[in-house]
Amino acid sequence: MKMQNLKGMHHVTAITSDAVKIYDFYTDVLGLRLVKKTVNQDDIHTYHLFFADDEGNAGTDVTFFDFPGIPKGTHGTDEIARISLRVPSDAAIEYWADRFDKLNIEHSDVETLLGKKIIRFEDFDGQQYNLISDETDKEGSVEPGVAWKNGPVPEEYAIVGLGPIELNVSRYEAFKAVFEEVYGYKEVDSEGDYHLFETGQGGNGGQVIVHKQGGNPGMQGYGTIHHTAFRVNDKEGLDEWIDRLNSYNIGNSGFVERYYFKSLYSKFYPGILVEIATDGPGFTGDEPYETLGEILSLPPFLEPKREAIEGEVRHIDTTRHNQPDRKAQQ
Repeated sequence: MKMQNLKGMHHVTAITSDAVKIYDFYTDVLGLRLVKKTVNQDDIHTYHLFFADDEGNAGTDVTFFDFPGIPKGTHGTDEIARISLRVPSDAAIEYWADRFDKLNIEHSDVETLLGKKIIRFEDFDGQQYNLISDETDKEGSVEPGVAWKNGPVPEEYAIVGLGPIELNVSRYEAFKAVFEEVYGYKEVDSEGDYHLFETGQGGNGGQVIVHKQGGNPGMQGYGTIHHTAFRVNDKEGLDEWIDRLNSYNIGNSGFVERYYFKSLYSKFYPGILVEIATDGPGFTGDEPYETLGEILSLPPFLEPKREAIEGEVRHIDTTRHNQPDRKAQQ
């Protein structure tokens, strides 16, 4: 039996100082849809918010924890440094430069990195991002998601998924050896201290940018990234990866049931927590498409604790983004 290779980006999970402000930023500014409002399954005092494309497809979601009392993080080396978000074209990059100016979002000029048009920008916490153009993706690359139909951005310019996560590493050769040998990514391009790795069908959805950088290590807190996740089809593929990591003596969580997908966690390089997650079941098992993200969704094992959980987390109204006349009001 042939082992399932990693398919590319599944999701990125970051830390925010404020669940309400990140809801507003993602739905009003970035035009991504809240597809699930739940809690951290390992810390039920903490929200876990999932922002994604119109349908909540794997490979499109950025998720956030809001750990109570956590200090602000600092950026540095040996960290997952930047979230990349895909847009369809170079013209979309120009649209976003204008949009960020109008909304007073701190951003760079339009740049070219590894042959791709990008804009670097930050949110209110100093969380770091790239907007990246799909224009140079080859035919057959990892497919984008679906533009949010009720979002504030014209669909031809809208964010349609995750691009290459950007990692800072101080020991590049050591990182590369494990990333290529164990995880199956291959270096396909480089530019100065930036190195582009690819897996599966490739393109922005199947790539990782690795930045060789010295200095002090990053310190996790709000405004930084908690972990990143790569895709496999199903539990069979996940079980194969558990066996693979064990064969290399890489410490890992073993199988973890996350209800919306199934997972495996490992930290093969200091400061970088990697999850491998299945494409399904997805986010519509406990909410219909039309009202995704409106209620506090809980996996079955937490449902008996609903009353206690609802008493712990502050109420946030997440119905506004699904209002049918919302797009016309933008």
